[in-house]
Amino acid sequence: MNSLILTTATRLLVALLLVFSIYALLRGHNLPGGGFIGGLIGATGFILYIVATSAAEARAALRVDPASVAMVGVGVAALAGLMSAFVGQPFMTGQWLFLFAEPGEKGLPLSSVLVFDIGVYLAVFGGILTLVFALEEEI
Repeated sequence: MNSLILTTATRLLVALLLVFSIYALLRGHNLPGGGFIGGLIGATGFILYIVATSAAEARAALRVDPASVAMVGVGVAALAGLMSAFVGQPFMTGQWLFLFAEPGEKGLPLSSVLVFDIGVYLAVFGGILTLVFALEEEI
């Protein structure tokens, strides 16, 4: 499609969708959202970019192979599950680390659940884009 308006608006929308996908990823532990929906929202931005330009331009904008992103995501999710094995607990048991803890306060909580959500985000984002790029390039 050669619409100047759609191409220009898509550049802004892709950025907004990627920021919103990170927001959905980070709020997903305590509220609706998480890695799966965040990955879908992020992939939607690049799918819109494919529609507005072409698959080749979208691949160039992505700069990495989406299949590699999906593989890294699966590895990160598996690593999050293995974190509990290092402290002698069952696979996929949530672990928390509190950074910058003052005496009597908990500090900034980081959890293996967030690491798992990031892995799911990358796996969904890369998997969906791999599928869409394959379908678009075959046409």
